[in-house]
Amino acid sequence: MPDTPILSSRLVAKLRRTAVALVHWFDADYAPGGAEKIRAAPDKVDWVRCIPFIILHTGCLGVIWTGTSRFAIGFAVAFYFVRMFAVTGIYHRYFSHKTYNTSRVGQFLLALWGGTAVQRGALWWAYHHRHHHQHSDDEQDAHSPHVHGFWWSHIGWITSRRNFPTDYSKVRDLAKFPELVLLNRFDTVVPILTGFAVWGLGWLLEIYAPQLGVTKWQLLWWGFFVSTTALFHGTSCINSMAHLMGRRRFQTGDDSRNSLILALITLGEGWHNNHHRYMSSTRNGFYWWEIDPTYYGLKLLSWTGLVWGLKPVPQTILDEGQRAEHAASIAAAQRAAHAHSDFSYATLRKVVPTAAALAVATATAAQAATPRRADENAIHTDVTELAHELAAKQTPPSAPPSA
Repeated sequence: MPDTPILSSRLVAKLRRTAVALVHWFDADYAPGGAEKIRAAPDKVDWVRCIPFIILHTGCLGVIWTGTSRFAIGFAVAFYFVRMFAVTGIYHRYFSHKTYNTSRVGQFLLALWGGTAVQRGALWWAYHHRHHHQHSDDEQDAHSPHVHGFWWSHIGWITSRRNFPTDYSKVRDLAKFPELVLLNRFDTVVPILTGFAVWGLGWLLEIYAPQLGVTKWQLLWWGFFVSTTALFHGTSCINSMAHLMGRRRFQTGDDSRNSLILALITLGEGWHNNHHRYMSSTRNGFYWWEIDPTYYGLKLLSWTGLVWGLKPVPQTILDEGQRAEHAASIAAAQRAAHAHSDFSYATLRKVVPTAAALAVATATAAQAATPRRADENAIHTDVTELAHELAAKQTPPSAPPSA
């Protein structure tokens, strides 16, 4: 009986946490005990809060029943890149780093566009990314693969209760706009409307363009669930893999790296080492050969007047990068020459004794194979005696005496 009050109190506490998690589905800023208390908690997965996230992933299995069509797959791919641009060009390069300018109306429209990526609100995203730059690959970095491991940096950190609240003190420049705070607080509204919009488009195409062979449910599953899940993991590759694979041009104090593969997946975000060296530039691909589709898209938007003031990479940074590349090339050539020299010496040390051994073995084998004559005494005839006999045979006859 004395355990009953303890069990009751634990049950009440668990129900309270569940209720808070359910409210968080719709109100991201709801924090009865204060946001600081949540952020101070240890890393732990909040499974109730993550149910929508789980539904998004398991929802991809719906394609088993809906089937597929060329239009559905094409739409999923196109929607992936349209929203990847929203993450990289809007959430990252505008809200996180302010690498270009726009109007207040343009800012709100960009936030709406970014919300379709289903990666929470713009202010939450910017807060965490700015925190990442302040503590890249140290103990306070929420998604460093070197501190927390690959899977936590890729997907685990976003499921932790302590990472749910937005620290508005870190994004004061954005928090002064109530419309942005509203979108950030109710960050599920835009994703839900996006899902209905995709379903509605599929419904219209099913009725008015049956030749496309697409249905409303097919488009919803491919265009929203599959595309959004792929988008999440594509973006997460920067948190996890961009600190593990690729080359380091700049010494940045962390392990950020440049990767062409990640740049193609994320429309230019793969030039992560460049970005950590100078985060205020609109472009992450610092040099013309570094493909950066996000920058190209922002350049096109600047021609429309929606955005302007794209910030370039300073020449000093470009020169620093070229010097680093030159030094790296020289070091690589020296290593190659040294390795070749070591290889040649080591090869000679191995080949020469081996060749000598083979020669001796060959000679020995040839001698052993020489047939023996029947007359053993002839074989042991003195060599000098044989030479005299040979000379006598070759001496010409003496000339007759002269008259």
